[in-house]
Amino acid sequence: MRKLILALVLMTGMVCAANAQVDGKAIGVRFGLGGELSYQHPLGSANRLEADLGISGWGVGLTGIYQWVWDLSALADGFNWYAGVGGTLGLASSSFGLGVAGQVGIEYNFNIPLQLSLDYRPVMYVLPAVGGGFDGICLAVRYKF
Repeated sequence: MRKLILALVLMTGMVCAANAQVDGKAIGVRFGLGGELSYQHPLGSANRLEADLGISGWGVGLTGIYQWVWDLSALADGFNWYAGVGGTLGLASSSFGLGVAGQVGIEYNFNIPLQLSLDYRPVMYVLPAVGGGFDGICLAVRYKF
């Protein structure tokens, strides 16, 4: 039993240590508690910046996340997982919010220029809260170029 657990830990470590190739830029939409226009810009072979401009029932938000991307091709070719941290601004009718955001998710890159991702982004406002945030589980569809 110990050998099996050790083998699983070693395999998981090797998969997590393998960095993914970030495949250029991507633009699309991200859906969750509201809708967001989403843009990804590579900053290196395994890092990128994601910027999202969103609208929901409570107002408008702008979020920027620095992401680290790791290869998950052990599941199937095209799979990556990512995690990141960044900031967010929110504007409602009469209030302003500034917060810190984290993000973790999984994505699939098709052989055509299409990317699907599912992620979770918790937000903690450090200035007075806007009343909500673009946090929660979201589905994104992006065109890669």
